[in-house]
Amino acid sequence: MFLLLVFLSLFFCCLVDEVKSVSVMEGDSVTLYNNVTDIQKAHLILWSFVTRGTPIARVNREANRVSVFDDVHDGMFRDRLQVDDQTGSLTITNITTQHSGLYQMTISGKQKASYRFSFAVYARLPVPVITSYCPQNSSSSSVSTCVLLCSVMNVSHVSFSWYKGKSLLSSISVSDLNIRLSLPLEVEYQDTNTYRCVFNNPITNHTQHLHITQFCHKCSGLVGVATVAVLAYDIRSDVRDEQKKRSQTPSDYH
Repeated sequence: MFLLLVFLSLFFCCLVDEVKSVSVMEGDSVTLYNNVTDIQKAHLILWSFVTRGTPIARVNREANRVSVFDDVHDGMFRDRLQVDDQTGSLTITNITTQHSGLYQMTISGKQKASYRFSFAVYARLPVPVITSYCPQNSSSSSVSTCVLLCSVMNVSHVSFSWYKGKSLLSSISVSDLNIRLSLPLEVEYQDTNTYRCVFNNPITNHTQHLHITQFCHKCSGLVGVATVAVLAYDIRSDVRDEQKKRSQTPSDYH
């Protein structure tokens, strides 16, 4: 029976209609359906995951039977497939990125046809984090700029952009990536303009609005010197306290 289903899926490949593109976010549900009148007259409707070359569902109208093959490919479709025996539509719930690919609906009856759906699943976007730091060329004298850094972790198929008002300042795009992604922007610390960090994929986006005064303060090499001085003072104080304790006799503790 399984081989027969594969044969039917391949047999109707020459009758394939145009491919319809479907995009969805990870964790959502999607229903694949072709609204044609000949579906109601079909004797057999077969759904296949063409990317893996496997039938995943079948509607046999003559036998009044719906079959779901959700244990294929290590159970990646298990408890995720629903088939409407009236419309022939296929619903996939709790989508993950591994369900991306090409799906085919094959109709067998007085008329024979197939319809394909290109299915793209996008991971949910994390909220970008904005930090700031002084440029590396800062010296003991004060500098008038700071660097804004807009960052996200574990992303793929996304675009990252900095805007000043409505003007695009810089942008990068990545396809396959699973590491930290950051986009820097150097600005004047007294700048009063509003900036936006926009992080998006083809179906959704995150935007972080900010004012420079929220993140940038006047950079100065003296700040670093003062920090080192305080740290050195604390270390010397600890050493003196330890030496004083060691110099005390046992009677000193009574």
